Amino acid sequence: MKRPAAFVLASLAVASFAMATTYVRVEKDGSKTYSDRPIPGGQPVELSAAQTYTPAPQPIVPNGLPTEQQLLEQVNDFKYTSCKIQPPNDTSFTNPETVAVSVALTPELRVGHKLVVTVDGQPIPGADANAHSAVLPNVPRGTHTVALLVKNNFGKTLCNTTSVFHVLRPSVNAPARR
Repeated sequence: MKRPAAFVLASLAVASFAMATTYVRVEKDGSKTYSDRPIPGGQPVELSAAQTYTPAPQPIVPNGLPTEQQLLEQVNDFKYTSCKIQPPNDTSFTNPETVAVSVALTPELRVGHKLVVTVDGQPIPGADANAHSAVLPNVPRGTHTVALLVKNNFGKTLCNTTSVFHVLRPSVNAPARR
């Protein structure tokens, strides 16, 4: 019990001493005498404020993002100059065994970017991730939509295009007609 009380008293004494005015007197032999009370022939010591550091506030720009975030977005403000899908839009196929789908990007796909190609809203079955081409077997009759989407590693869309193609097959009722 005595130890904590002594510690508290010592702490209070140091704190009061630190806040009190300090006086200094230069003796005849050149030595200095310091006191927390005014002494005859003593002068108050002017202590300059301790050096401190206050970081500058981050500038907030009109879009509300800090400078570092803006710089990151500028680095990632990349766009593909051209993104195309084959088959071209409004192409018709009559009785195809397969339909080839391919993607052409200018410049080439960057590292970290994700290429997604879908047919009628579904990923191409068996196609590798970021594959630039695929073959669709046994495409049913009708109109189909191929979509290309390229996203960066932050999920931002960099390229987006679609193409529609048509598959014509003879009628089951008239198989001889082509």
